[in-house]
Amino acid sequence: MKLAYQSLKNRRTTALLTIFSIAISVALLLGVEKVRVEAKNSFTSTVSGTDLIVGARSSSLNLLLYSVFHIGNATNNITWETYQDLSSDPAVAWTIPISLGDSHKGYRVVGTSQDMFKHFLYGDKEHLSFVDGKPFNDVYDAVLGSEVAQTLGYHIGAQIALSHGIEKKSLQSHDDKPFHVTGILAPTGTPMDRVIMISLGGMEALHIDWVNGAPPVAAFAISAERARAMHLQPSSITAYYVGLKSRIAAFRYQRSVNEYRQEALSAILPGVALGELWKLVGSAEKALLVVSGMVVVAGLLGMLTTILTSLNERRREMAILRSVGARPWHIFVLMITESLIYGVVGTALGFAFTYGLLFAVQPVVQSYLGLHLAITLPGQFESLLAGLIVVGATVLGAIPAWRAYRNSLADGLTVRI
Repeated sequence: MKLAYQSLKNRRTTALLTIFSIAISVALLLGVEKVRVEAKNSFTSTVSGTDLIVGARSSSLNLLLYSVFHIGNATNNITWETYQDLSSDPAVAWTIPISLGDSHKGYRVVGTSQDMFKHFLYGDKEHLSFVDGKPFNDVYDAVLGSEVAQTLGYHIGAQIALSHGIEKKSLQSHDDKPFHVTGILAPTGTPMDRVIMISLGGMEALHIDWVNGAPPVAAFAISAERARAMHLQPSSITAYYVGLKSRIAAFRYQRSVNEYRQEALSAILPGVALGELWKLVGSAEKALLVVSGMVVVAGLLGMLTTILTSLNERRREMAILRSVGARPWHIFVLMITESLIYGVVGTALGFAFTYGLLFAVQPVVQSYLGLHLAITLPGQFESLLAGLIVVGATVLGAIPAWRAYRNSLADGLTVRI
């Protein structure tokens, strides 16, 4: 080991560059794996405190897309009477109704209740929080997601006009009933960053004078103040989230919803549906992991190339070693030891790079992307990876070591002292 250390020290520039290349490769692979695992965990916990999601009869993915990610439209609505009937089940602890259909400059408008801010959880059981303002209280109050406020430059007290439909440029605008921004949510890294939340009463007020989806003529239009004084209980909602008193009752409640005779409904387990969706959209992360693995292989091959190209330059060094009594197998072990040092130091430095970077960027990623990069001790995958890289470096080092061994025999430089 001492001889190998002195040899590397004599070629310290080349040795440091080789170790650095291995470290960068290891850090890249570890970083990609860390982000891959945490991204999957974050995706599957987009809705983490909800036991069931209920909507009109459709596929589980379709229901998940429009109720959680606000993509697409529901096949039908749920009547308010049905919602109240199913919500009164003794097993239900809380419900969060949502109503979709409107938008503002491409961002979806979600009509909901105050229970959204009390019971909705995401990520690691986190509640929605505000960076400014408070939840809606009046009929014409609105709460903005962080991305909406940042992109459109809105602040507390700003006045916005919502549009009918989900098109970015709608020809049917609710200009006669403007809303005022009362709250801006903190970044969550979930679809909640891209929504505008209003009360169910506000959603009803927008359409109280519409007939069969068509805007009213001027003579029959109802003003904002007049609508405020009217009975604004919705006749239907798009879907609702369910929290149960005990998760044991999830399948029983799901069966009762699916078999509900008055309406054709579906109840899905959000965790299961999110896992199915990840299988469809998460294939790219496997390709990224393969690319990172190839980078590690490239780093090890770079180490092999460096050692091989230095063999001819080290013929004098090996000759001197043989002249002082070193045998060919000593030369072989010396080369293997150098490769082992490359692998061990490069891997350790790669781990240091990865965890140092995680420690530095974790608060920023958590705040702006909602991705929690947990800083934990190396697990089974990391330990296995470190072992494989060290073994790989040692095995590859056997190639130049064998050549050095053969050259040492061929040169016949043994000197008896």
